[in-house]
Amino acid sequence: MPNLKTYAVGGAVRDELLGLPVQDRDWVVVGATPEAMLGLGFRPVGKDFPVFLHPETHEEYALARTERKTAPGYKGFVFHADASVRIEDDLARRDLTINAIAKAEDGAYIDPFRGRADLAGKVLRHVSAAFVEDPVRVLRVARFAARFADFTVADETLALMAAMVANGEVDHLVPERVWQELARGLLEAKPSRMFEVLRACGALRKILPELDRLWGVPQRADYHPEVDTGVHVMMVVDMAAQFGLALPARFAALTHDLGKGTTPDDVLPRHIGHEQRGVDLLGPLCERLRVPAECRDLALLVARFHGDIYKIGELRPKTVVSILERCDVFRRPERFEELLGVCEADHRGRLGFESHGFSPNQFWRDAVRAARAVDAGAVARAITDPVQIPARIHEARVAAVAQALNKP
Repeated sequence: MPNLKTYAVGGAVRDELLGLPVQDRDWVVVGATPEAMLGLGFRPVGKDFPVFLHPETHEEYALARTERKTAPGYKGFVFHADASVRIEDDLARRDLTINAIAKAEDGAYIDPFRGRADLAGKVLRHVSAAFVEDPVRVLRVARFAARFADFTVADETLALMAAMVANGEVDHLVPERVWQELARGLLEAKPSRMFEVLRACGALRKILPELDRLWGVPQRADYHPEVDTGVHVMMVVDMAAQFGLALPARFAALTHDLGKGTTPDDVLPRHIGHEQRGVDLLGPLCERLRVPAECRDLALLVARFHGDIYKIGELRPKTVVSILERCDVFRRPERFEELLGVCEADHRGRLGFESHGFSPNQFWRDAVRAARAVDAGAVARAITDPVQIPARIHEARVAAVAQALNKP
């Protein structure tokens, strides 16, 4: 078709302007119809609106489109796409100005909402008042704040986000989409920014009330110079990111101290038993957000045992082995190593402790090596009564750990 024009759009244009590596490219086609795209060899993949895969590069090409809000939630839209839709119309439906820049085939930029100026000013700003129609945009802005940690959210955008919380639009978020955005935010360089923005607009108390209530909860200043539990958890999740830990570990870092939010006032600033209270909160949270099993399971282990990890010098070898068994270290040693990584992030996620070492981890690794070195098969073959086998293997592991840790 002679009037067909192709534009690079979205994150690829934004990242190119920022001098960042471009991972994936998205394209918008103006002046085309689905029939024309099929005639050019493109393969259709879009369900709700026309999206096609390039026959050679397999990159996504979408027809320029507009949208109209018809119902609450992020799925409550009707899309319109035909050859008359302009690139400016397509850009107008996007969330942030920095994501509403297109690049033409001749290299010219189409930037009707001054996205390049906001890139230069390091501002996250909504494109139009239609921003309020999609609750996922609250999460996306917060996630972009975690990715671009030196950007600020425009005051008027934050006000719109707060209005979306107040009018109940955020209540229409579905669990799968909430988890998807939270997970992506946790994997950014500074995850704390995501939760700070969600908290600033009031969305955190709707999405993760168990986390939101940690701010203002005091801890003992001799252990936690930063005092505030919410501040501590943000320091821990950023430390986990600094360590390059995987998503399950970062989620565990985020949720390890949830139990401190339910400590009775007359006990503060101590938090006796917060580990088990955290476990009790985590189960329903993970079910509500449909958190993947590997993230849920590690988070539960960290919540339950992070206090014990610190105290290995005080624990008897029998207790050490019991903890290793309950963590399934003999089948899942790599998961226990992730647990230790989160505990080091917990230790160093405190004011003034950022560069400190964490000696308990080495003792736990020594205990794991000693316990795993026990030949369970040999122990079992030496016993005639099968009922006694688990207890004898446990005893052998306790003896090995006692020797490795030089404990009686």
